[in-house]
Amino acid sequence: MKKILILISFAAILNCGSNNLSLENTDPNDITGEIAASFANTITSSDLKDYLYIIASDEFEGRNTGEPGQKKAVKYLKDFYVSQKIKSPLGGDEYYQEVPAEFLNKNSRRGELKASENVLAFIKGTEKPEEIIIISAHLDHEGIKDGQVYNGADDDGSGTVALLEIAEAFNMAKKAGSGPKRSILFLHVTGEEKGLLGSRHYTDNDPVFPLANTVADLNIDMIGRIDPKRKEGDRNYVYLIGSDKLSSDLHNLSESVNNTYANIELDYTYNDENDRNRYYYRSDHYNFPKNNVPVIFYFNGTHDDYHKPSDTPDKIEYDLLENRTRLVFHTAWEIANRDERIVLDKATE
Repeated sequence: MKKILILISFAAILNCGSNNLSLENTDPNDITGEIAASFANTITSSDLKDYLYIIASDEFEGRNTGEPGQKKAVKYLKDFYVSQKIKSPLGGDEYYQEVPAEFLNKNSRRGELKASENVLAFIKGTEKPEEIIIISAHLDHEGIKDGQVYNGADDDGSGTVALLEIAEAFNMAKKAGSGPKRSILFLHVTGEEKGLLGSRHYTDNDPVFPLANTVADLNIDMIGRIDPKRKEGDRNYVYLIGSDKLSSDLHNLSESVNNTYANIELDYTYNDENDRNRYYYRSDHYNFPKNNVPVIFYFNGTHDDYHKPSDTPDKIEYDLLENRTRLVFHTAWEIANRDERIVLDKATE
């Protein structure tokens, strides 16, 4: 019901003209911020929980790259986008970008791998459709080991279902006549656990859209739990990695959006070049900045269930997952709808 009611409440927002949620340096008569908030509110913990209990269920057998459980997962994702009438950038009914076994095995040392798939969905921009924002998460996990299913609820079921809710929110905005000015690609990549291979295939072998036209990648990998290193009660946070590496503009936008909408503590501990964990290089976003595409990596840190069969959906903090997902949505909304493209002021040679 709430997915229908938002279209009604949208009309009320258009009539109120309030500017309480406007971002700094925007037109004070512009109500874009309130419009964004209305669609962000469709991202709910209950929907995220419903999706995650499916994607991280035993039925999907740990979503191991190229294996039957992963094939079930990609079909589930495709069926979701088809049901929402969110199109594929590949045309027609083709939502899968094949990642050949030859590529996987050439670039991985983790056993013989079968061909796999990235899943792509797309909302075309209304004013600058050639400029692309990518929102990414990896759909794969560890599979079955010693008879135990590694469900991967946080890693990266949380990011996977966040993409679904964000896509649905943007699609509702489009239906209500407030679609993004720039295009958005929802990119579910495979083979992350084997060496960031699905994202590498996209950037290095088969970018569906030119990387020169790709404005930014917002990558979500584990946003449903709490790092035990955090102080007791200090739970409303997310680690941000990479936001300032290539674009001061992106970093400042991210901070402003958070201050306006989410009020999450943005923790840059793992953004430090000297951090021994080197997380900046360890999730799918990294294949974009190596091609001079700015990124933000959203991450809650590791925990006792990391890469264990105990990473199950009952342990997810769904209120945190909701708020972090809304933060990504708002950040993508601002990048997509601002007048000027994100400035790349720290490009590498």
